[in-house]
Amino acid sequence: MSAEVAEQDLPDYLRRLVDAAADLPLRHRMPQATATARRSAVLILFGEGPAGPDLLLIEKSAHLRSHAGQPAFPGGGVDPDDDFPVGTALREAHEEAGIDPADVRVLTTLQELFLPPSNRLVVPVVGWWDDPREVGVGDPTEVARVARVPLADLVDPANRYRLRHSVGYIGPAFCVAGMEVWGFTAGLLDAILEAAGLALPWNHDDVRPLPDSALRPATLPGSGDDDPADDAAAPTVADPAPDGAPARTVQPR
Repeated sequence: MSAEVAEQDLPDYLRRLVDAAADLPLRHRMPQATATARRSAVLILFGEGPAGPDLLLIEKSAHLRSHAGQPAFPGGGVDPDDDFPVGTALREAHEEAGIDPADVRVLTTLQELFLPPSNRLVVPVVGWWDDPREVGVGDPTEVARVARVPLADLVDPANRYRLRHSVGYIGPAFCVAGMEVWGFTAGLLDAILEAAGLALPWNHDDVRPLPDSALRPATLPGSGDDDPADDAAAPTVADPAPDGAPARTVQPR
């Protein structure tokens, strides 16, 4: 499923992220997951691209009933035959972005995150693309495009700000590759860049309103089985922090 290559071959920033995986600096505290929470996984795939180190993001199809047109990590809900969470993340990345699971070296899993509005328990899976290929849309009914976003663009202070959701949450945002990345995806990105030692100082006082067009029923970005009856609150890693117990941690694999 993943190539076995010595960790010494990884970039320094990825080794730092793996070392920090059990204590990722997410800026919120999560409530305890419900007994009916649906298990999901997303793939956070790093590689070495033409413009240097990069990270894979997808943009959801504009025709989806929720999260239409929004950037996300590839991912979605578990299937009965999946080796969860790694198998789920790799299968979804293959279906959505054409990523061959054999080309991905799985490095670690991060904290599992319970998203109350969509009743999902999400495990981020971190991978390294040993042999990067051309990317493309795997399922056009779910994905509009696939982008390899240079890490230099993600850490550029000019591309960073915060968005205020209509319910009061304020969370990090990025403007990269012609996409406005916010909510769950941006929160993970923010924590990952910090843990990897890549983050640069940026203006946290630059707070912008979330456009009305971005408000959709809240389900896991990267999921194709969104429930239109879900709560419309933001599934976001954000300030101010909601009350609840800290997120549980999935140990590195």
